[in-house]
Amino acid sequence: MSGAAGAGGAAHPPGTPPVIGWRGDAVVALDQTRLPHEVTTLTLATVDELVDAIRGLAVRGAPVLGAAGALGTALAVHRAEQHGWTASRLAGQLDRIREARPTAADLAAGVTAMEPVVHRGARAVEAAARSYTERIAAAGRRIAERGADYLAGLCRSGTLSLHTHCNTGALAGIEWGTALGVVRALHTRGRVRQVIVDETRPLLQGSRLTCWELEQWGVDYRLVCDGAAPYLLARGGVDAVVVGADRVAANGDFANKIGTFGLALAARHAGVPFVVAAPESTLDPGVPDGAAIPVEQRSEREVTHVADVSVAPAGARAINPAFDVTPAELVSALVTERRLIVAPSGPAAVVPGRADPHPV
Repeated sequence: MSGAAGAGGAAHPPGTPPVIGWRGDAVVALDQTRLPHEVTTLTLATVDELVDAIRGLAVRGAPVLGAAGALGTALAVHRAEQHGWTASRLAGQLDRIREARPTAADLAAGVTAMEPVVHRGARAVEAAARSYTERIAAAGRRIAERGADYLAGLCRSGTLSLHTHCNTGALAGIEWGTALGVVRALHTRGRVRQVIVDETRPLLQGSRLTCWELEQWGVDYRLVCDGAAPYLLARGGVDAVVVGADRVAANGDFANKIGTFGLALAARHAGVPFVVAAPESTLDPGVPDGAAIPVEQRSEREVTHVADVSVAPAGARAINPAFDVTPAELVSALVTERRLIVAPSGPAAVVPGRADPHPV
């Protein structure tokens, strides 16, 4: 792997290279572990490097993982042609990519989408993967606008105070993203008063990445520790919660970054709309309900350390599920690039001006 800063693009925060793409015969990706202090890209020239980048969260976010699955398939086919891999070895390499993050439905979907063209050779897969990545970006824009329409409809006048968890913007979704894309679309309409951002322990995707994106876009925000979210919701400081999803089961239960379930419970208790924004590729009809969603268990060190600094006694043990599962009955609406699904019992309206713009 090699790192180098790149030129920015107009569709995501200025001064940043594209989140993921293809150059030469390798995958190039923004190293999200280095943000917000350093903007660096990785050149991922082997399947091993790509898988390590995915598992290490340098490449992350459900839609970006879909692109990584597609581009990773192109990478594997290129290497297969260069090194004379057998069909079974190539299939094994594709399985490694597919299974690098077991909860993320989009990663496997990206690989699966490329399988019909694998027999046509590396250049054909490369072209298909580029096209797939472009469709992911376009889907994010549609999700953002549809979600913004929905929330603007709940509050027909005034501005909104919104609450989000983890990172679901351009960094996670290419150009616009999902839940944070909804926030951004509302911001462009002048409808956002403030965004409450959970820090998102243990790896701080909220504080490191979401705050960075909001800063780039000029959105007023307040960073809070995850445990403060129920307090703010109970005080009436939030008009709506908007989150993403890594996998949505057939019954509407969904997996998202750990801490989402508690946020949904608090939103329901406070009577605050809870909106999930995700691409259609995240919906998995083969999984009947949340109990069947595989939940990735990550290193204990991510909990016992922050930025390589120990915050627990030596020898402390930890439990580190990367995701939790939120029941469908806590969801007010699910927004995808194709449709809006509103729960029959979902909140009918947001009272404009109800939230304190500076609730802390």
